[in-house]
Amino acid sequence: MVRIIDMECSIPRTEASRPEPGHDQEPTAAQPAGYGMANYSRIFKSRREGADHRPDMSLDAYVDKLGKLGIVRSVPFGITNEEETALLRRYPDRFIGLARISINAFKGMTGVRELERLVREEGFKALGVSALVDMIPASDRRYYPLYTKAAELGIPVRIYSSMNYANDRPYDLGHPRHLDQVAMDFPELRIIGGLGGWPWVNEMVALVRRHPNLHMDTSAHRAKYLGQPGSGWEMLMQLGNTLIQDKVLVGLSAGLVGQPYEMLIDEYLSLPLKDTVKEKWLYTNAARVFGLA
Repeated sequence: MVRIIDMECSIPRTEASRPEPGHDQEPTAAQPAGYGMANYSRIFKSRREGADHRPDMSLDAYVDKLGKLGIVRSVPFGITNEEETALLRRYPDRFIGLARISINAFKGMTGVRELERLVREEGFKALGVSALVDMIPASDRRYYPLYTKAAELGIPVRIYSSMNYANDRPYDLGHPRHLDQVAMDFPELRIIGGLGGWPWVNEMVALVRRHPNLHMDTSAHRAKYLGQPGSGWEMLMQLGNTLIQDKVLVGLSAGLVGQPYEMLIDEYLSLPLKDTVKEKWLYTNAARVFGLA
């Protein structure tokens, strides 16, 4: 059976019912409908029409289903650190804790101390930061205390690295160029560029090739489009099968794209990649980056 580490996994809505991006922003008198994060609902209308894509089953049944499909570990998506802590306590060997520290919510050393507590006491395996949420790029020096602590703790950091559709902030906050500065300043820090850098895929791939500890993941994108000519992913498919085959991690994002796991896994297995490379993308690379190998 194929083994998979999923970089973006929604949790059953019976256990965690927080709205996904684009569903949690009500218009105000000063804010028209569809503005800001709410613009995601318009952009991805076809994904969301008439459906809540979170799995509708008990958490125990969901975890059992993941195991039967070969998904041995998952990074939870769309829940708080508190909810994630409860999840890790219940299933310590099935989920990978990503401590999401917003510098807007945790000022100065408060966030650093929270990160250390989550790693040392609760078993979190990585730091997550988001230019989309904080509205500042990943290379901003306000993140540097968190990067320093992550390097000290020996954990990777996953950084939002893609165009955003929230039309109340710059579209290129997540441009991969910001990863270049972080990787230069923290060469020993393992970095994951989340969401693959689209539409700047060529630059993301080049930077992954440039920096030994820089990786990328495919979360929020369907594998069937990665292999489609004209999609913008051609460079990933070329170098991801050769020069950076050890640097690509997979995010199935089943809840986000609203498709069954079986279909999404089959799409990856159908990509024009060497069998050895498919195994690396789906499991081996993530196992190494998170220290599970």
